[in-house]
Amino acid sequence: MSANPQWDTSRALGVARFFHLACGVRDACVTPFLTLYLRQLGLAAPSVGILMGTKHLIAAFWAPFCAFLAKSYQKRRVLLIGSLLGSVGASLLMVLVPPLDRDPGYQSCNGSHSVTATVPPPAVALTVNVTSAPEPAPNYPAPSLPAERSTGVGPGDGFREGPGESGQEPFSRLPSSFVGSIQGTRTTSRVLLHPITSRVKDTPQEGAFRMVSPAHPLLAGGTALASPANQSAARGMAGALDLSLEGLRWTFILSLGSMVVWELLTSPLEQVADDSLYEYLDFVDATDRYRSLWIWRLLGMSAGVCGISALVGQLDCFLMTNGPRGVVHFYGYSLVSTLALLVGIAFPVPVYRRWEPSCKMVKALSLVGGDPRLITLALTVFLIGTATSTVQNFLFWHMKDHESTELVMGFSVALGLLGEILLHPLKTRLLRKLSRVGTVGLGLGCLAGQLLYFSFLWSWWSVLPAQLLSAVSHGALWWAVGASIEHLATPGTERPLSAVFRGHFYGVGASLGSFVGGFVVMHFSLAVLYQSCCVVLLLWLALFLSIQSRLPQERTINHPKLLAVEASDTSDSEQGTERDWLVKAMRDEHSDWRG
Repeated sequence: MSANPQWDTSRALGVARFFHLACGVRDACVTPFLTLYLRQLGLAAPSVGILMGTKHLIAAFWAPFCAFLAKSYQKRRVLLIGSLLGSVGASLLMVLVPPLDRDPGYQSCNGSHSVTATVPPPAVALTVNVTSAPEPAPNYPAPSLPAERSTGVGPGDGFREGPGESGQEPFSRLPSSFVGSIQGTRTTSRVLLHPITSRVKDTPQEGAFRMVSPAHPLLAGGTALASPANQSAARGMAGALDLSLEGLRWTFILSLGSMVVWELLTSPLEQVADDSLYEYLDFVDATDRYRSLWIWRLLGMSAGVCGISALVGQLDCFLMTNGPRGVVHFYGYSLVSTLALLVGIAFPVPVYRRWEPSCKMVKALSLVGGDPRLITLALTVFLIGTATSTVQNFLFWHMKDHESTELVMGFSVALGLLGEILLHPLKTRLLRKLSRVGTVGLGLGCLAGQLLYFSFLWSWWSVLPAQLLSAVSHGALWWAVGASIEHLATPGTERPLSAVFRGHFYGVGASLGSFVGGFVVMHFSLAVLYQSCCVVLLLWLALFLSIQSRLPQERTINHPKLLAVEASDTSDSEQGTERDWLVKAMRDEHSDWRG
């Protein structure tokens, strides 16, 4: 124990390690799976992109502002406790957001087999293939499902035949998002589907397909399309569509409000905790021990993402009766936040710090604007944030489409995190062999390769090999960026400059990538999004490497010449700046550099 308990470094580092571990587990409970949960609420890719873009934008600017206020008014511990306490309740707001489909049939909690087809946005066609067990053909017709063999619709019923269409297709003039195809063992039927979500249940006891959709069947009471029954059914279908769009609108608005409140309460936590711990260790000249704390956060995230994904499949059926899967993620987040709250009470915060002018952030921004090398690095970080956000937002969608389980998704995230930890002992050697610029180029190349690989996924397990590259595309890349920032920063601006790069430039890039990525996924495809990001990164990589030789190079001071000047500077007759041996050495070095 130290003589002064206020500066008990060993205890402070122990509490900080456990705090980072708990925060890593907490973040891993929800963050990787958040967009998947939003998809299960019924939101389409553009809506999810808007929500995630707003989240990144709030974190980029709100967190530094709160950190500034907490430091100015000496309220860091209050903010830490308030952020953790508020995040417990704010995360549960997402559980209260009603899904578009209030009767999810994809869960097999009751032992019955069901298949759910979720139609992401309107104007996107969906085909649902459901195969039932072979049974004798029933003697009664299925009036609510107009099969091709029994529609009774002819050319004169008001529907124009197009190329490849027969007179028995009554849906040729309807939007493709309203029509689905159900293929059974014996019959194939085209039925009207809900524009957002539709469900087809196979009921073995009845031996027939049963639509469970809010949309009314097209042929409700007759085979003639112009009959009053069909006109009434069409009006009912339009009403159901309006109700569905209204429900989608409210789901989006409530999700946006919940996420904004949640991010406002959560985003300042990490920066305030890091600043407090760094200043605490700076009092006792132990800031070198601060650099190793990030490993504890990665260990917590690795354990948390695997643990919560294993619990989801076991506990979802017990914790809910309606709504989407994934509420266990938010309950786990709240539980671990409560544990982190108990640790946060003892988190090391300096009780006294002399007042310093809080203009370092402005100095950091002005430093970036005046150095072409920092401008180039800022554009690189911006593009990294843009490309990385597309992976964080939609990779799990891609895996889910290939029938991947959440356990496999969690394991893929943990694989990249553990790879980064295992590569860390080689950090110094890697930066020395490849240089900072070379390591940045290697990281960008690996990130581009990952994106191209993700666009060609063919199975649920095929994502795992590419995740091994995350050790380079994320770990080594950010090590090189951090080393470049420290090398180019002026004394006293290292941490503010690093905060600007990781917060503002990366956060704005991630926000833009989320906004644009959602619309690209809707109008094109996820493969097109990843391939486009790959091309952009490769083009920037070529430009980044080609302009390095044309950027102004930093000048270095010849230390042997400094010592020689100091030894010869024994005359007291020199006046002004000529008496300063450092200025003389720099002038000599400047003359040699210009020559």
